[in-house]
Amino acid sequence: MICYAGNTQTKKNADSLKNKPEIFTSGFIDIMNSGQVNAAARFIKLYIGEFGKFSIPISIFGCVSNNNFQNQTLTQSNLQLINNYINPTSGLLNISLENTIYFKKNESLTKTGIIYQLGERLMNGTTTGSINNPQTGRPVNFLNSFAACGFLFQTGAWEKTNFENVGLFRIALRYHFCHSSPKQIKEFLPDIETNGCYYGYSIGFGIEINNVVNIKAIFYKYTKAPEIDYGFPIYQFSFNYQLQNNK
Repeated sequence: MICYAGNTQTKKNADSLKNKPEIFTSGFIDIMNSGQVNAAARFIKLYIGEFGKFSIPISIFGCVSNNNFQNQTLTQSNLQLINNYINPTSGLLNISLENTIYFKKNESLTKTGIIYQLGERLMNGTTTGSINNPQTGRPVNFLNSFAACGFLFQTGAWEKTNFENVGLFRIALRYHFCHSSPKQIKEFLPDIETNGCYYGYSIGFGIEINNVVNIKAIFYKYTKAPEIDYGFPIYQFSFNYQLQNNK
């Protein structure tokens, strides 16, 4: 809790600490039920605007890898795109606006609000085609615009034997949308028929307790899926490898 015992300048200094840039403050290891493992790191989160007034939160993610426990045939079929399209932290480079807007501004741990994330990311695909085509298997990078928005409920969480170390428990329901130029997609998937738009929803929960645990689990479901053979539900389990202090 931040107490303003001084003048306006004290409040500005407190706001400055609250909105200071966050460099390498979070990273995630995502394990998907398809066998895909993604590693993502947030390079920096900063705010552009005026302290205590209007500000825009910007996050830059990167170093995302697609390490598959799959055979080469599945990798060349671009199956990883099924996961990456609907995951808002995916992409070789991901620049996005993300924030949580609570309905009531108070110090209580139990809150409800709106969460959103939108931005642009650089995705990776693999050219498909005949085995005799020298272009088959060639990696291709392409741009993808995305947005996710939904509702959040949070409350406290703590260990049974240590109620002073209070963390957070969150449940979120989000709707996802992304778009890429159909021309770009057809460069590496020449047989696909697409308008480049895909969307779906997700339900997830997470627990963050300082120096104890920081995990989340998310279920994704497409309402309009990519025209790639998918036929399976998508589950994501994430582990934050840099435990954060919620105080």
